[in-house]
Amino acid sequence: MIVVTGATGNIGRTLVRVLAEAGEEVTAVSRRPQAEAAAPSAVRYAQADIGNAAGMRPVLEGADALFILLGGELNSHGESPSALLDVARGEGVKRVVLLSSQINSTRPVASSHARLREFERAVRASGLDFTILRPGGFASNAFAWAESVREKRTVFAPFGDVALPVVDPADIAEVAAAALREDGHAGRTYELTGPEVISPRRQAEVISAALGEEVTFVELSREEAHLHMAQFMPEEVIGGTLDILGAPLSAEQRISPDVNSVLGRPARPFADWVARNLPAFR
Repeated sequence: MIVVTGATGNIGRTLVRVLAEAGEEVTAVSRRPQAEAAAPSAVRYAQADIGNAAGMRPVLEGADALFILLGGELNSHGESPSALLDVARGEGVKRVVLLSSQINSTRPVASSHARLREFERAVRASGLDFTILRPGGFASNAFAWAESVREKRTVFAPFGDVALPVVDPADIAEVAAAALREDGHAGRTYELTGPEVISPRRQAEVISAALGEEVTFVELSREEAHLHMAQFMPEEVIGGTLDILGAPLSAEQRISPDVNSVLGRPARPFADWVARNLPAFR
C-alpha cells in the first residue's frame, strides 16, 4: 500500500490517480475531509495531519511507501519530522518520497523553507529508502491569474520578461509515482523543471493563443506584487519568492534533465498545462 499525503492538491490529486490507475492500493490523506471527492472511488480516504505522528499511525498501518507533501506544516515549528518517520518505519514503511523545493539547493539558508530542510535531514537519516524531489516554480501558479483573465482578459504580474523553467505539477506527480513504485531511485535527489524558460509575459501570450482572444499583460511593481501576494501567501515567504521571480540565480534558470531521465520523455511545456486547464481561464 502507498500512502499519499496532501492528496487534494495539484500534485497529490494527480499522484493518487496515477497510482490507482497503475493498480496500486492507495490511501489518500488530507488534513481536511475533501480528499474523498478528489480521488478515485477505489482509493481509501483518511483525514490526518503529518504534523501529528500519532494520528498518522493508523493511516500508515500496512503501508509499504509514503509520499510526504507539506502544506500547512510548511511554516509550522511543532513536532519533529523524525517523529513521523519513526512511526512510518515502525508500521513497516520501506520507501519514502519527500516533495521538497529547488530553493533548498539554490538558496540553502532561506528562512522561508527551514521546515523543508528539517524534513530533508530527517528523511536522509531515517534509515528508509528515500527520494527527494526539488521542483522549481509550478506552471499551476498561473491559476492566480484565472479570475483576471476571465473577467478582464488581463494578466497582472511582476518582472514580465524574467524567464524561469516552470514545471507542470503532473510531471512532478508522475516522477513521484515512479519513485514510489520502482527500484533504482533510493538515495536520489531530483531537480524538476519544465523543458523551457518562459516569462510571465510569454505565459500570458500562451493563454491568449489557447483562448483565441487577446489577453493583455500588465506589469506590476515589486511593491504592488507584494501587496497582492499578501492576500494568499505567508509574509515570510513573499520576499524570497519575489527575489527568485525578479533576480533568479543561474541555477534557478537551468533546465534540468531529471524529468526526462526518470520518465523517459521530455517534461511538458507550459502550453500543455494551459490546454488541460483552459476552462479555468474562459
